Amino acid sequence: MEVAKVSRRTYGGKSAEQRRSERRAQLVSAALEIWQEQGWAAVTMRGVCAQAGLTDRYFYESFADRDALLGTVWDQMRDETLAMLLGALEPVAEQGALEQLHAALDAVVHHIADEPARAQIIFGDHAGSAVLEQRRRDTVQMATDLMIGLARPYLRVGVDEQALRINVLLGIGGFVELMLAWRDGLVEAGTDEIVERLTEVAAALGDRFLSPMS
Repeated sequence: MEVAKVSRRTYGGKSAEQRRSERRAQLVSAALEIWQEQGWAAVTMRGVCAQAGLTDRYFYESFADRDALLGTVWDQMRDETLAMLLGALEPVAEQGALEQLHAALDAVVHHIADEPARAQIIFGDHAGSAVLEQRRRDTVQMATDLMIGLARPYLRVGVDEQALRINVLLGIGGFVELMLAWRDGLVEAGTDEIVERLTEVAAALGDRFLSPMS
């Protein structure tokens, strides 16, 4: 009887849960590929299933609808970008705030230049998708909290918290718009020049909020 139970629960040496996880990963990978090649609007349930070689049944096994899949792909790219950022900060963790920010900017800008197809998921145009627009807004707030958290040990005593948040939000929003314009060829500059110009803006902002010893 125990043998019979095991045979019903596994297939090809894999449990039902493992097979579901693999199918979900196939769908996410297919959506990512379509998104990178054709944009988010081309990510449809039928297109993703065809790309993954799976039926509709397996789509709904993992995702309630298309928006749930789009959100999952976005979250994966966001988390990978965040991991890349944190990895870039590790070697300069003992340096000053502006040195750390320069390292972060360098990593992100080079990522956009080196992998434009992947970068368009976070830094592309999401107009028309309510779920992606909300993800974008949430990510901007997340990035703002992260930047303020990283800067906190270096801030001036008695810093105006509201002014700080407003300026960081402006900075991140401006950064995203610059990346969009740069990707579209509206700003003609090399990768290193973009990084240096961004660092200059960050330094000007830092003069207002960072301790002179930072």
